[in-house]
Amino acid sequence: MSNKPKRSTIIPLCLLAYLAVMAWMGRGQITKPEPDYLQYFGIIGISLVIIVLLYFALRRKEALRRRREEELYGTYADEEKENSEAEPRNTEQP
Repeated sequence: MSNKPKRSTIIPLCLLAYLAVMAWMGRGQITKPEPDYLQYFGIIGISLVIIVLLYFALRRKEALRRRREEELYGTYADEEKENSEAEPRNTEQP
């Protein structure tokens, strides 16, 4: 298995970074004379929930893809098992 970062990790991390930047830029909303805390923190909270749901949806999609590929092509362990059954080893000493 490669050490390539998974899509289910990269996309939510990018969205979290984007959310952090937007929250920083929007901090003026809560420094006004009449701050609207509900709107500011509500949007951040809803965005976090959506990012977490996206993370789990992408993980599930990757798991289904991996399972489907294993059904179609098998796994490396299956190939080793087939090879060992096809070529019995002689363990007796002459």
